[in-house]
Amino acid sequence: MSSLFRRKHYVENTDSGQLNRVLGTWDIVFFGIAAIIGAGSFSSLGEAIFRGGPGVIVLYLICGFACAFTALCYAEFASRIPTAGSAYTYAYASFGELIAWVIGWALIMEYSFGNIYVAFSWSDYFTSFMERIGVHIPDYFTCSYTEAKKAFLNNSTNGELINAWKSAPIIGGLKIIVDIPALVINGLITWLCYQGIKESKNFNNFFVILKLFVILLVIAVGVAYVNTGNWFPVTDTHTSGSFMPNGFAGVMSAVSGVFFAYIGFDAISVLSEETKNPQKDLPKGMLISLGLCTVIYIILTLVLTGLVDYKRFDGIGDPLSFVFDKSNLNLPWMEFVVALIAIVAITTVLLVFQMGQPRIWMAMSRDGLLPKKFQEVHSKNKVPSFATIVTGIVVGIPILFTDKTFILDFTSIGTIFAFVLVCGGVLMLPPKEKIKGRFHLPYINGKIIFPTIFIGGLVFFYFFQPEFFHNLTNINDPKEGEFRLAIIVYLIANFILCGLTFIKNLSLIPLIGLSSCLYLLTGMSHENWFWFGLWFAIGLVIYFLYGYKNSKLNKLNNGNSKNQNL
Repeated sequence: MSSLFRRKHYVENTDSGQLNRVLGTWDIVFFGIAAIIGAGSFSSLGEAIFRGGPGVIVLYLICGFACAFTALCYAEFASRIPTAGSAYTYAYASFGELIAWVIGWALIMEYSFGNIYVAFSWSDYFTSFMERIGVHIPDYFTCSYTEAKKAFLNNSTNGELINAWKSAPIIGGLKIIVDIPALVINGLITWLCYQGIKESKNFNNFFVILKLFVILLVIAVGVAYVNTGNWFPVTDTHTSGSFMPNGFAGVMSAVSGVFFAYIGFDAISVLSEETKNPQKDLPKGMLISLGLCTVIYIILTLVLTGLVDYKRFDGIGDPLSFVFDKSNLNLPWMEFVVALIAIVAITTVLLVFQMGQPRIWMAMSRDGLLPKKFQEVHSKNKVPSFATIVTGIVVGIPILFTDKTFILDFTSIGTIFAFVLVCGGVLMLPPKEKIKGRFHLPYINGKIIFPTIFIGGLVFFYFFQPEFFHNLTNINDPKEGEFRLAIIVYLIANFILCGLTFIKNLSLIPLIGLSSCLYLLTGMSHENWFWFGLWFAIGLVIYFLYGYKNSKLNKLNNGNSKNQNL
């Protein structure tokens, strides 16, 4: 059993030297903004607003808070282990091989599957833009088969999806419904990633400036049209108007869409071997980009919910251009600008995620958990060549048969789980020597502070939402029962953390990150957990059939055992 948790000990320059170190602090910041501000603001924000109402801003604050403390934990690992691999590498150093494999498997959900959702979002905006300039792409070539079929069977109000199903050509009894734009952009981004980090960096920095401009323009123009009454809509249950028209459970039901807006910040940690000074530049770039993006998200959400009633965002995949269309503010020039720049913005997200996955696989291959082919580096372009091509295929194939909603939930739960393990991993790290010019996570003894914060927060929320706590044990409620059960589990886990903190004097910052991320998991449905469990079951089968016996640490241990026997 102990062999499953064997740890890898990293030293300076471990596994480095193959990739080009050309990235500075502001390159990292731009890659972070590229990954964070994209599909989260230009696409999933619409669904999040519909579910949570104006109160969804609270969830953005919670997610930003959780990610800030998680980013500090990532920064601590990055300062200790400046090699490619992100959370996978960090888990190998703190928890051991089996958990490292689990994290690596989860990161496939974040980067590869996340890019499937982003590719769908890019297709939505591209199709919408082409329509505005008079170029019509048949509906059956702008969505997936699963998406169209589900819309038809559920009598959806989405006319494009219904028309795609009804008008699609039939070959051999099968309707031909394929999202061509999503497939094309995936192929182009894979090609760009294959060209090298320097080319990708220049492309990314230029596009990030463009999308920051359009978001600031949306905020500047939108502020003049804000109707504050939209922030407190009247509903059947809240006749006097409520900031949370669907209740706090409704806000938490939007966790997948909101958290998806943040998941990009950890993607830049895979660029360690291409950063000039990873111990300094990576932590700084990660924290700056996360802080800037959190402020932008909060302001943007306030503006959008002030412009249009939250209920009108149902099924809207392009919320930033939607608020300016003829049925709302009727500003066609803004609708055109946003649609055009959205294509640019989402392209940068595709780029960063598509760069991240091959480097995770390269790190796993170096450790023997994947075939050696995945660690091949192109002699000229200095990129993980084979892994980059495979990533393009892994993203491209599911585009043919999956849909956005499933991918969104699937990606978010895997990422939050990875964040939980990163924060927990920092708690297990031994103290390190302070070196000038490197990031160092401050140690604050959480023995008294963490239990005080947790219990104090619990008391505050009790008075803030007394009705919810009075009904907490009623887990059979069809609307909130599942969420209540998750909260009960969350409370038990945190009381255990309080006890361990009091006994072992655990560090406060990773504790807060761990507790915050565990809270985000309470917004996941039982369907999310089912598919999450199935995905990891498949991963464990692959690990025990291949990774366990081919692991470099396993071969090293077996070699030492033979020598001792001799």
